[in-house]
Amino acid sequence: MNITISETKNINIDDVLLLYKANKWSSAEKPTQLYNGLLNSETLITAWEGKKLVGLGNAISDGHLTVYYPHLLVLPEYQGKGIGKMILEKLQEKYRDFHMQMLTADGKAIDFYKKNGFERAGNTEPMWIYQGNEH
Repeated sequence: MNITISETKNINIDDVLLLYKANKWSSAEKPTQLYNGLLNSETLITAWEGKKLVGLGNAISDGHLTVYYPHLLVLPEYQGKGIGKMILEKLQEKYRDFHMQMLTADGKAIDFYKKNGFERAGNTEPMWIYQGNEH
């Protein structure tokens, strides 16, 4: 397996939808908003096997102090092979010295992020207004 990690916004909406649908993420039900949201992220990291999009992660940031990582997905058949870690490491190259790096994780993702240095934010309680259906 030869995976290339890239910081690019040159992605195809069909590839993005395939990735999100394979992971059963409800944002795939809003394809235009999803695609535009990714393209308007401060940073978009993609993982490729040849010309096949196998994963991505994005960051929304003020560019100086705070960064939020909304999405990190890998095609199910590629999970457990270090691709998510490679995407996160590429994001960390850019944001590791920021005062606050935030994300929301649930399920199996919690252990993944803990292994990669994230921890529960004190006594905080995650809160949102969410229009998805997979959580």
